[in-house]
Amino acid sequence: MALELDSKYNPRGIEKRWYELYESHNAFAPEFGESVGATDPDAEPFCIVIPPPNVTGTLHVGHALDQTIQDVLTRTARKLGRPTLWLPGMDHAGIATQSRVEKSLKEEENLSRHELGRDAFIKRVWDWKEHYGGKILEQQRTMLFSLDWSRQRFTMDEGLSRAVRKVFVDLYKEGLIYRDTRMINWDPVAHTVLSDLEVEHE
Repeated sequence: MALELDSKYNPRGIEKRWYELYESHNAFAPEFGESVGATDPDAEPFCIVIPPPNVTGTLHVGHALDQTIQDVLTRTARKLGRPTLWLPGMDHAGIATQSRVEKSLKEEENLSRHELGRDAFIKRVWDWKEHYGGKILEQQRTMLFSLDWSRQRFTMDEGLSRAVRKVFVDLYKEGLIYRDTRMINWDPVAHTVLSDLEVEHE
């Protein structure tokens, strides 16, 4: 009996099936390589923390290029038997996310973040992250990136926030950062300081 092949290769179904198999076996975690004997215990570990994309929307071609390069490096290290971790995550994008959530609040409920209150506003930011972050993760899965999804992080996670605070305190104590008086870029609408990169000069 002859096997009938499609006249055109349809990657969607095939790639999705294989990727789901890899995910179901947690094949992108460093422990998987150890469990199947594919990792050399004496090899130097290889780790990339993905530069976290902003949770303000969707990925663009620049993300795809950058993450493809990281994926090639990660898969190469894994193939060479090194304990390998490519850590996924997303950045809350501070002011950009705040602006989007505030705009959404104003348009949909005619409320400001001040009228909503701090705790309720932060909950809205988390809701925003769940909605838009899900789109970003789906895009990354569609591109078949070999990220260890069991270790996914978000920059507002308590563990990461605590680590960032500790680093700033340590840097301050070492005199590497300091508080001083200087000119700033004040946003009178958002009531916050903007970095020089965020200022549009006219």
